[in-house]
Amino acid sequence: MGFRCGIVGLPNVGKSTLFNALTRTAAAQAANFPFCTIEPNVGEVSVPDPRLQKIADIAKSASVIPARLTFVDIAGLVKGASKGEGLGNQFLANIRETDAIAHVLRCFEDDDITHVEGRVNPVEDASVIETELMLADLESIEKRLQNLSRKIRGGDKEAVEQERLLKMAQEAIEDDRPARTVEIADDDARNWKILGLLSAKPVLYVCNVEEDSASDGNAHSAAVSELAAGQGAASVVISAAIEEEISQLSDEDRAEFLSDLGLEEPGLDRLIKAGYGLLRLRTYFTAGPKEARAWTIPAGARAPQAAGVIHGDFEAKFIRAETIGYDDYVTLGGEQGAKEAGKMRAEGKGYEVLDGDVLHFLHGG
Repeated sequence: MGFRCGIVGLPNVGKSTLFNALTRTAAAQAANFPFCTIEPNVGEVSVPDPRLQKIADIAKSASVIPARLTFVDIAGLVKGASKGEGLGNQFLANIRETDAIAHVLRCFEDDDITHVEGRVNPVEDASVIETELMLADLESIEKRLQNLSRKIRGGDKEAVEQERLLKMAQEAIEDDRPARTVEIADDDARNWKILGLLSAKPVLYVCNVEEDSASDGNAHSAAVSELAAGQGAASVVISAAIEEEISQLSDEDRAEFLSDLGLEEPGLDRLIKAGYGLLRLRTYFTAGPKEARAWTIPAGARAPQAAGVIHGDFEAKFIRAETIGYDDYVTLGGEQGAKEAGKMRAEGKGYEVLDGDVLHFLHGG
């Protein structure tokens, strides 16, 4: 499991430029006019994790396979998208299929690039998009509540539960709060997610700044950071122009380029870290002579669930997981050293997999 992140924003804020850079492709046409992205572009990128190469070196693995995450470049939204303005309805549907939303916000001044609203104000831009998602949710909720009424009169318990959750979301949105602000009990989490509400999705604000502000941000990105903090959302500062340049460089040249700019890592790395934190994801590893591989799981996943990411049969026929913590694996020189030091543990079905665990699963035939 990785995660699927929809890149959204008003036209001409740098979405497609960022997408091109992150996926190192030219699949998304970057142009200075609205709606240049007519179909959602989907690209997969490797999740950078230096731990994986260290594990591979120790295990003498023939191949190294990082975890993957998916970005979906979705065309620019405008006011009225929830009512079908621009290309609204089509792209609201595309957003519904993602796990999280990255709001790309224009945090740079440039007279040569048109802003659809005629001004640069990222906080207002964020509000425009949020409002459209909430309006679309409200319309969907009202229709679904109407459709549920007959089932509820017939005593359908599932319909009653669905109505309860929909009304919780409706109340929040009518109070001008996105659905993600609703406090959901653990028992309701699965059914809440099934509702597929747009404004319930976790949000990451991506502040697209000019090159000179890539390391420390600017006044615009500071305002967005304050907005995100107030909402319990996340934010990250990126220069799409820099990311585009980085994507064309060799590893050696990239490191020098970043150093000259005062940056410790590419924006992609920061974006992924922020996204992982937002979705509460963890990484575990498998290693052997054939390959070393990183796998992504949700925080709190038990050993059988983690095994199921590799293959469904591993979860269904799970017996136990031979487990070594990352630090022990590296310090003790791998699996054999960990065994000899008594640092390999046999964990059962109730074990909560920790970030960095190196695992080997035993399962029935």
